[in-house]
Amino acid sequence: MTQTTPATTPTQPARRPRPQVMRLTDAAANRVKDLMARADSAIVGLRVGIKNGGCAGQSYTVEYAHDVASTDEVIEDKGVKILIDPKAVLFLLGTEMDYKADRMQAQFVFNNPNQISACGCGESVELKPATIDG
Repeated sequence: MTQTTPATTPTQPARRPRPQVMRLTDAAANRVKDLMARADSAIVGLRVGIKNGGCAGQSYTVEYAHDVASTDEVIEDKGVKILIDPKAVLFLLGTEMDYKADRMQAQFVFNNPNQISACGCGESVELKPATIDG
């Protein structure tokens, strides 16, 4: 009598879940919903990125997104869509997007653990890429 053993397959290492690049506060999500409802044309969400410039070297960008690019990192949080420019992902990893309004101004505020410094006027920041624990 011949005994067979089941074929063995190499075990694939468990894939680590991808961290969420950004999360939104309720105030930010409500503001995005309001902006989408008021837009002159159909938009799918807001596109968030980083551009070079300003006193501290970089600044956040927020604009209407009319479509989703194949390279966008798509964040769906609290019923809204945020599209992240792929070049900005490592700089935004772990960021909370908030919305603050007072008598003088109303703006999105980024609580970013990768921020090293900011200029005195608050228009630009210095960011470092996030380190991903291996």
